[in-house]
Amino acid sequence: MSRLNDLIRQVAIKDAQLAKDLQRETDALADRRSFGLNFERHTPEAVELPGRPVRKNDKVRILPERGQTPKKEDERLFRVTKTYSEDGATWADVVAVDDPDEGWSVVVDDLVVVAEFRDPIYPGLVSTGKVVRGGDKPFHTVINAENYHALQALLFTHRGKVDAIYIDPPYNSGARDWKYNNDYVEADDHYRHSKWLAMMERRLLLAKELLNPDSSVLIVTIDEKEYLRLGLLLEQVLPEATIQMVSTVINPKGSSRAGFRRADEYIFFAMIGGAAPAKLPLSPEWLASSKKIQQWAAGAASASDEDASPAPSEPGWTSMMRRGSNSLRSDRPTMFYPIYVDPEHRRIVEVGEPIPSGKHDAPAKANLVAVLPLRRNGAEGRWQVGADELRSRMDQGRVRLGRETAYGYVVNYLPDGAYQEVLGGKFEIEGRAQDGSLIAWSVESDDEDARVAPTQWKLESHNASEHGTSLLDVFVPGRKFNNPKSLYAVEDTLNFFVSDKRDAVVLDFFSGSGTTAHALMRLNRRDGGARRSICVTNNEVSAEEEAALRAKKLRPGEPKWEQLGICEYITKPRIEAAVTGKAPDGKKLVGSYKFTDEFPLADGFDENVEFFTLTYESALRVSNNREFAKIAPFLWLRAGSRGRRVEDISTGWDVADAYGVIANLDLSEPFIKAIDAQDGLTHAYIVTDEDRLFEAMVRQLPAHVEPVRLYSSYLRNFEIEAVRAAR
Repeated sequence: MSRLNDLIRQVAIKDAQLAKDLQRETDALADRRSFGLNFERHTPEAVELPGRPVRKNDKVRILPERGQTPKKEDERLFRVTKTYSEDGATWADVVAVDDPDEGWSVVVDDLVVVAEFRDPIYPGLVSTGKVVRGGDKPFHTVINAENYHALQALLFTHRGKVDAIYIDPPYNSGARDWKYNNDYVEADDHYRHSKWLAMMERRLLLAKELLNPDSSVLIVTIDEKEYLRLGLLLEQVLPEATIQMVSTVINPKGSSRAGFRRADEYIFFAMIGGAAPAKLPLSPEWLASSKKIQQWAAGAASASDEDASPAPSEPGWTSMMRRGSNSLRSDRPTMFYPIYVDPEHRRIVEVGEPIPSGKHDAPAKANLVAVLPLRRNGAEGRWQVGADELRSRMDQGRVRLGRETAYGYVVNYLPDGAYQEVLGGKFEIEGRAQDGSLIAWSVESDDEDARVAPTQWKLESHNASEHGTSLLDVFVPGRKFNNPKSLYAVEDTLNFFVSDKRDAVVLDFFSGSGTTAHALMRLNRRDGGARRSICVTNNEVSAEEEAALRAKKLRPGEPKWEQLGICEYITKPRIEAAVTGKAPDGKKLVGSYKFTDEFPLADGFDENVEFFTLTYESALRVSNNREFAKIAPFLWLRAGSRGRRVEDISTGWDVADAYGVIANLDLSEPFIKAIDAQDGLTHAYIVTDEDRLFEAMVRQLPAHVEPVRLYSSYLRNFEIEAVRAAR
């Protein structure tokens, strides 16, 4: 509606009566309420890129005079038609995007490049430093970037591979805690909630693509300002997930707001595939009631207590019907095939072949019922896996028949993650059912104190004031950051889902002070794991700092401004201090970690971390194959972010610790020999535009090496079209 109102105001200038009539009709529409969460999507979202060089054809804004705060009129967009040097300065000719007849010349220093979410961009990664203390362990990654663009780039490296996402997004309190289109969203903004939802939806849609569909979790913290809307949004974006909310006390004293003092906040868990919170040894603090605490502490928990003797559970059987994105027959036609069921003996007896395009019914077979992936409304969907893969899984006992419905039978299967839990001993196989499916039940833990946590958390270690703000001040003394999470709270939260995944990939795209990476390092130290984090944060300054910097006539993108941004001033030095055990001034950290694992802060961690900045490359340079060094970190990340990086392939090929790259396929013989000789290598990047040559190379690779095609210009691999996931 915000866009409609803007248009109506424009109409009113020329025809007041027409504007009045239009306003009456839109008001009537606004009064209607449809089922579900409805909000303005506010597209496109525009992001300023200070520091990015101004190039021909760029969209730009003209900056206000130094010392002045940007006004509404400064938001106009212009297109650069030419750049040139004159009188010792670099100038640009610009024309208004909304009126190409309007234009003039502007000093380049007074321009800032703008990316709208419909604009294609060409990302690169430039390393800005690293800390190496972890030997051959994989690297944690910190990326300074606008997080929507970073998520788009990570689709190349981690689509379907992320085990957990933990985010602490802006709470939309109205207290200048976040920006939309480069402006702070104020408490009196009529579209404050819809702007927040639009911002979150675009990022959650991308996060969904990054999560492992077999077993992963999205964790989002929030307070009472947006928890209702967030819950509905999560249900819409992740309809296949199991969603649960936990309340947690973060400040026992409470913070002053209108009304009651806020002492707690909420955590949403969206569990996908076979994901579920693990049973862990928990202290009495975790129990909800004082009676239970007393019983447990005395070792006399009631035998009738559900927590004391939990019922055995099955592994994570899930529906064969594909849900969410790419779930239609048209998306994967080969996954629309019949599954034939013997209704008398209730078992699957045959898997048919894909039904040809244009046909909708399965071939009839005597005494058998054909089950197709049909939605309740009759729409044609698709199965999760192909026919051959389903036959293989049936042999493994990973497919079983569910309940009978009006449209046939429900077919369930064990995803890879759940099946690995069975093979790993988390479940005991008792045999096979009549339909050939595995019968498996959870194995009782040797630790009698292991249990699933309740949904109310009130732990001293989760106090954000003591173990967030105060602890952060130890790592980066004198540097302010509003409302960091308790280190131990984040550690506990992640531990429920990655305790049994020692090589888990955890993403935080609102990483703020870097608590998520810090917590993951603690988990690794506890069990010798090699979990790795990917943390994304921008380099914005606070509202107070912005006002002070503008008063000094500084601008975003300039060194004195950027050195006070979140990433450079807080995130990077905090993570570096955590690893090295030394504060930014070089002094050893004073104090010790507490609770589950107590040791001196000065010990640091045996971990590796590399810091990057997301860049915006020239389409011409990318298409001319001149930016390989900028895309090299993406190849390294996809291969597990460990070991040496291949940054130069001028000799035709190179092989590093985890992957190889070949650009001259005439040199395939030595390349394949080097691949064979390298233990632990997992990926091979093949640069070619020809299908035949790519397929020939794939046939020569070892079975355990994943082939990845790169096109010669790299444009087809690395172009980001940001509106793609926006609705």
